[in-house]
Amino acid sequence: MSTNLSIEELIEKQRQLVFAPNPKLNIVAPCTIGNGILKLSESEVELYNQIFKNHKKHICFFIPASGSGSRMFEFLYDFIESPDENNRAQVERFINKIESFAFFRQLPRDKQIEILEFKISIQEIVQFLLNNNGMGYGELPKGLIPFHVVEPFVLNPFQEHIIQGSLLNSSETTFHFTIQAQFTEKFNSVVEQLQGTTGKQFQVSYSEQNKETDSFAFEDDGSVAINNDGAPLRRPAGHGALLENLQSIESDLVFVKNIDNIQHYNQSFKSRQLWNALGGLILEVKKELEELKKAPNLLLLNQINQKFDIFSKQEIENLTNEESIIKLINRPIRVCGMVRNEGQPGGGPFLVEENGVVKKQIVEKAQIGSSQDQYNHMIKSTHFNPVMMVLSYRQDNGENYNLKDFSDESKYFIVQKKQQGKNIRFMELPGLWNGAMSSWLTIFVEVPNETFSPVKTVLDLLNPAHNPTE
Repeated sequence: MSTNLSIEELIEKQRQLVFAPNPKLNIVAPCTIGNGILKLSESEVELYNQIFKNHKKHICFFIPASGSGSRMFEFLYDFIESPDENNRAQVERFINKIESFAFFRQLPRDKQIEILEFKISIQEIVQFLLNNNGMGYGELPKGLIPFHVVEPFVLNPFQEHIIQGSLLNSSETTFHFTIQAQFTEKFNSVVEQLQGTTGKQFQVSYSEQNKETDSFAFEDDGSVAINNDGAPLRRPAGHGALLENLQSIESDLVFVKNIDNIQHYNQSFKSRQLWNALGGLILEVKKELEELKKAPNLLLLNQINQKFDIFSKQEIENLTNEESIIKLINRPIRVCGMVRNEGQPGGGPFLVEENGVVKKQIVEKAQIGSSQDQYNHMIKSTHFNPVMMVLSYRQDNGENYNLKDFSDESKYFIVQKKQQGKNIRFMELPGLWNGAMSSWLTIFVEVPNETFSPVKTVLDLLNPAHNPTE
């Protein structure tokens, strides 16, 4: 959203967008293996691992980590407020397995005994775990909540991303987390703890989502929603607002992953192997495209495309001369690791028609129309949104591309929620891996499902990927 507008102009522009129909895309087909998605053989994984190892590039992990941990415990809040059969079953499982959670190690010994001997109520357990007069987990970012025990240490996902990322075959690895600024001291503290226990130094930096990107919220009658202090209500504009933060990263390669998608160290080999392979793959793509830039020709472009499946036939058929080839390939590159969709159709990789040209895009459910043909494409999708991405957006002259040049502002989202009992609606910027990267060169690669183990609820930590012995 342009920052050259006055506040009044910005409010009016957003009002018009928010009350217009939700933008939809024209899906032509889901991307599948052999039609937009690569499936690497074991020998190819080994080859790209070796390429990455030989190049020893500087890499930076870019990890959004501002999400609240309270969502992990939502069923506990729900049980206290309004118990029902569903949340009661979740609470029973939580209490029965409470010794299995890493955070249990950090509870005072007397509190552990009280819980195990059923000397305190479920309400008291919940209050102690979540409120600031106890452990305060309900007030912390998810990245600071203990996930795993790696004997003898209790680690949170923030620390584990650093540990596991440091094991990759790079010349130098740095880490950048987007956080809420008020938690900077706590994040610094756990980095110091990690450095003390490992004897290693880690280069960690932070940034915050730019509040100037926050959207204005509107009530159903079109009026601007108002805060308790009388000021216009603004809401964060989604992870697409992090494009600014990403722009500031200076690195050969940038590895992107969500904070809660981390496996127990004992279960992390496959994920680390795939990171190396995807890094090697993007380096090979860059190398071959650089050769093409030196002598642009359709034969070589088709050979590259047959190997990496970057462009649709239409995109190549529209090329008329060397200049058009250069324009097509002179862009940021992303390699996206996609897991199989096992029975949950929805957002994922699709072929989308835009202005008469078919392109690969990552599409969210909200962008898919309700017509029968669009619905059919959705239910036939085979893969989820990316669970890991490797990015390369450094130009030949050593400077970063201007990433906004490759974003599509028309791919915003309209969000409707309740705020203080009132219906409000606001817009989110195009998603970071959706419209914000709409014009990037994109390679989709299938990765094993064991590389995807998000923790949306604390009960997910009981799954095999988070267990040191399974």
